[in-house]
Amino acid sequence: MMIRRLLALGVPAMLSACAAAPQAGLWGPPGAPPAIDAASWESHVATLASDDFEGRKPGTRGERQTLEYLQAQFQRLGLLPGNGGSYLQAVPFVEITAGSDAALRLGDAALAIGPDAVLWTKRVQPEVSVADSPVVFVGHGVVAPEYGWNDYAGIDMRGKTALILINDPGWDGDDATLFNGRAMTYYGRWTYKFEEAARQGAAAALIIHETAPAAYGWDTVVNSWSGPQLDMVTPDGNAGRIPLEGWVTRDVARRLLAGRGLDLEDLKRRAAQRGFRPLELGVTAAGSVRNAIRRGESANVIGMIPGASRPGEYVLYMGHWDHLGRTLARTGDSIFNGAVDNATGTAGLIEIAAAFKRGRRPERSIVFLALTLEESGLLGSAYYTANPVFPLSQTVAALNMDALFYGGPTRDVSVSGFGASELERYLAEAAQRQGRVLVGEATPEKGFFYRSDHFNFAKAGVPSLYFKAGNDDIERGRDFARQQRAEFEAERYHKQADEYRPGMDWRGALQDVELMYAVGAKLANERGFPNWNPGNEFRATRDRSRAVMPASSP
Repeated sequence: MMIRRLLALGVPAMLSACAAAPQAGLWGPPGAPPAIDAASWESHVATLASDDFEGRKPGTRGERQTLEYLQAQFQRLGLLPGNGGSYLQAVPFVEITAGSDAALRLGDAALAIGPDAVLWTKRVQPEVSVADSPVVFVGHGVVAPEYGWNDYAGIDMRGKTALILINDPGWDGDDATLFNGRAMTYYGRWTYKFEEAARQGAAAALIIHETAPAAYGWDTVVNSWSGPQLDMVTPDGNAGRIPLEGWVTRDVARRLLAGRGLDLEDLKRRAAQRGFRPLELGVTAAGSVRNAIRRGESANVIGMIPGASRPGEYVLYMGHWDHLGRTLARTGDSIFNGAVDNATGTAGLIEIAAAFKRGRRPERSIVFLALTLEESGLLGSAYYTANPVFPLSQTVAALNMDALFYGGPTRDVSVSGFGASELERYLAEAAQRQGRVLVGEATPEKGFFYRSDHFNFAKAGVPSLYFKAGNDDIERGRDFARQQRAEFEAERYHKQADEYRPGMDWRGALQDVELMYAVGAKLANERGFPNWNPGNEFRATRDRSRAVMPASSP
């Protein structure tokens, strides 16, 4: 395929001379012009989000367009190919498409796929079915020894179907010390819930969708989990995955429970109490999917600027280039253009690279990583961290740009995972130069820290930073900023309406790109290795990786 051909040919290495002028922007002299070229950045957003790129879905013509565009931009800027002689890191994947005859029954109710439920398997098999599987309500489906919590206590789940609440026990409880209160932990993510159900030996796992704790509506569930599903594949064909995975609507769960004399709201309250035990419902589930299977290959795109004095230390910028492609199941607009998510962050990579190339060559190497398959479960970053091109122990920081919001400049900077790492000191200093302050995200219960590619780097120990425009619009206030966020989540997120439109106000997004450049520029020209803050769940992994570095390492 095209990716293999490009990998085989490679791209000639290049290293153009850097200009002698000092870097512009936040770290330059007072009154220095912005480091980021706003018009150029917006042009990249418009191009990547155009219909010609067909929604940038891996495995499609839109992918080919995107990979060619990114390589051309990196080459134009004089970035070195990051993977030997190539800008591409091949990422193998499998595409599994459930047939239209997928079926799911709970008790006596046959559910309509789409309106009532979505169902799939990540097992690489032509057909997967489950029959006569006892349904067990397992609360939030969490096993967390550090919190003294086990939603599967006392039950053997082999052959059974787990019915699971979304988010954390802290979401539905009144105890702010329960997990992180309403701030989501990784235990609240849908990815974790399917993983834990598989560890418990369940035959199927169904998550009950509710808009508020999920942070997106049912349309987003249907758009994201219908049609071809992409995944990494293990040598055993993903046999470790649970046979059937899916979501059901709140109304489906409510009716099922009511038929057994149970109330969903009462069960949610019980599931948020310590000592909760799983409840067998006395009904069975049956489900089946027949699959079309295609193996393929996508690619991460990697460019770099070698460091002048410490080229073996790396500051890594990232943003995912992929989106949802297009659907043939609808009339009218069929393309998920993904302007905000994530043409904005991808354009940010290009323009931050351009800003570094205009300035003095940094002491450390700068890596620009455009990731694939984020929308399919953060697969491109998972593959990179499992197969790193540059040592993770020598990666100073991972700086992620994903879905930069439209709107005016803000007085604050919203940090996901606020308080997690020493990188926030660098961010606070740069933000102060913009007249801004750091705040925690307004909706920590939505778990944005666990929903983008930096999370895989965090799990590997690399200090990671993810922030967005704040909650206080300078010109129109907090209510306007909240309205903008709510409008995007309800009307545009993972929908065809996430399009580029001429005249959009991108000043807030550009403010954040400039800020991200400034943080990386500071890190690239000093000797320290920032760490996670004491008590953070990722610090031990980072400490272990740094402890085994050669004696010559800093």
